[in-house]
Amino acid sequence: MSDTNAYFNVDHTFNAYLEPWPTDHPLATESELMAMLPVGLQLISQVKALEASCLVQLRHLDDEAKSVVDYLKLQSKKIDLVLQHVIEQQQQQGECYKGVSFGGSGLRLVSPTVIDKQHYKVTLHIREELVSILCIAHVDTITEQDDGLYRIDLSFSQIIEADVEQLVKASLSVQQKQLRQRKQRNHQS
Repeated sequence: MSDTNAYFNVDHTFNAYLEPWPTDHPLATESELMAMLPVGLQLISQVKALEASCLVQLRHLDDEAKSVVDYLKLQSKKIDLVLQHVIEQQQQQGECYKGVSFGGSGLRLVSPTVIDKQHYKVTLHIREELVSILCIAHVDTITEQDDGLYRIDLSFSQIIEADVEQLVKASLSVQQKQLRQRKQRNHQS
């Protein structure tokens, strides 16, 4: 995450499931990664792509169509929530870790144990932002914290381009919410 072309990361909790990538296999291509998506993630991916396409077209309508656009956004959010719930109920592959930071370039986890510095197949769920993705990431650094937990920084080695966009949008959304909360606290003080 020290790459000069890296996206910024935002502090936010989420779940990440890591499964070691076989060292004797080359990393999956983007199309192979897409083929590995479970049905639930495929559905969310398709819904998000359709939504993005439609919303771009609707933005060109005049102000009178704003209520229709708002209604369609609400309907889309309901579908996203249902799909997210279905995905969370499915059995996840890999070991669950607590995520504490994410962005378009990578993520940060905390763990009570050290993990190997290698590639992992990562399934990432950011519930509040309705984001669920599958990618391959590499452990870059492991740092022991004062609380006895290990901070694990991973960078994405292979990720679907649309998922990078989702993560960037989600990180900006989280940052906006955090700034609003900070502003409210400052006004209350």
